[in-house]
Amino acid sequence: MLGEYRIEGRRASEIAASVERGVGSGQLQPGQLLPPMRELAASLDVNPNTVAAAYRTLRERGVIETDGRRGSRVRPAPATTARGSIRVEAPEGVRDVSDGSPDPALLPPLGAVLAEVAAEYARRPPMYGEAPVDEEFARLARAAFDEAGVPAGPVGVASGSLDAVERVLAVHLRPGDSVAVEDPGWGSLLDLVPALGLRPVPVAVDDEGPLPGAVARALRGGARAVIVTDRAQNPTGACVTAARAAELRAVLDEHPDVLLVEDDHGHGIVAQPAHPLTTGRGRWVFVRSVAKAWGPDLRIAAFTGDAETVDRVLGRQRLGPGWVSRLLQRAVVHLWATGAVDPAAVAASYGARRDGLVRALARRGVEAHGRAGMNVWVPVTDETGAVARLLGAGWAVAPGARFRMDAGPAIRVTVSGITRNDIEPLADAIAHASGPAPARSYG
Repeated sequence: MLGEYRIEGRRASEIAASVERGVGSGQLQPGQLLPPMRELAASLDVNPNTVAAAYRTLRERGVIETDGRRGSRVRPAPATTARGSIRVEAPEGVRDVSDGSPDPALLPPLGAVLAEVAAEYARRPPMYGEAPVDEEFARLARAAFDEAGVPAGPVGVASGSLDAVERVLAVHLRPGDSVAVEDPGWGSLLDLVPALGLRPVPVAVDDEGPLPGAVARALRGGARAVIVTDRAQNPTGACVTAARAAELRAVLDEHPDVLLVEDDHGHGIVAQPAHPLTTGRGRWVFVRSVAKAWGPDLRIAAFTGDAETVDRVLGRQRLGPGWVSRLLQRAVVHLWATGAVDPAAVAASYGARRDGLVRALARRGVEAHGRAGMNVWVPVTDETGAVARLLGAGWAVAPGARFRMDAGPAIRVTVSGITRNDIEPLADAIAHASGPAPARSYG
């Protein structure tokens, strides 16, 4: 069963440590079956309860998993190959509509802002021991949260949305816990959850956000956290409506101990209002990144939440990087204070391209989704074939496999790099590629 490896120890902690050493050295492989508790207890001459305690510790640490009568096995290693590697490189002459990046023409210029911040830095450079969150950054972020109806809470800063989500999950959950995630959903998040030793539970999504019944089933099944995208969901463009938010709040109210993480992905680029799910009770976090509207390389996300969660995250942050660059925080303050981005104009620009493509596909009998943001999600019958045929037609799209678990095959098209003149030819190519592959006969 274990080959040459011998589990040792007299106490539960020693037995657990012995198994972990075997896993760490590679002598115990992922999927390898461990001895039944009574059998191992007999071989070690210890009480079966001691082995049971050791196995329980290993499960909590995400080292092993137990499947009833099938016994306990070493868990698969966390994913190290990102879903981002599931992509199609656009060769020369092929238009790339796959990468999910914003239109550079809609991002504010940073030269003058960075120069002004550098001048402030020269007059008084920030040093160790100062508050991790710039005071003016916190004030402006909190005012924007208030305007969106987000409950009161302290403000923190992270290096982007994914960094914030990772830190929140890490301070509340343990390896082996389940997390309800949108399906289809953000590929990086679908990578992150198992990499933390957590188990993703897929929740179906429509144009108005996560389906309440699917969320309810995930929570009844033991999910300890749920992650919801409020607006411009990646990849489908879904936006949580007021009616859907009320339904989801009713589901969440039945599970007051569940951690709620909301990612307002569309902040600054959508016309639809936010409808936060949190009521301010229990454990919750609401995150807003500046990436899509103000620039991906700023690496700034503001978040708020219940006082305990925010304090835990900032406390753990102090033990690692310490803080997010105050230079970057000040740059974002200047961008916010000067109105460097007009969200209505940005939303209109993306909307004209996105809605135009969705309408053009509808005229061709092709189902497509994209209520907000910069992406269009197109269900297809043959994902690999559709991607290949589009590549042959001169368009590189993102395979749906990057974004889905149980959801059906699809492709994602990012409209930020196209013009209105591109809409009809792109729709023609998608319509041709999204249907069944043409039948062939062979002599």
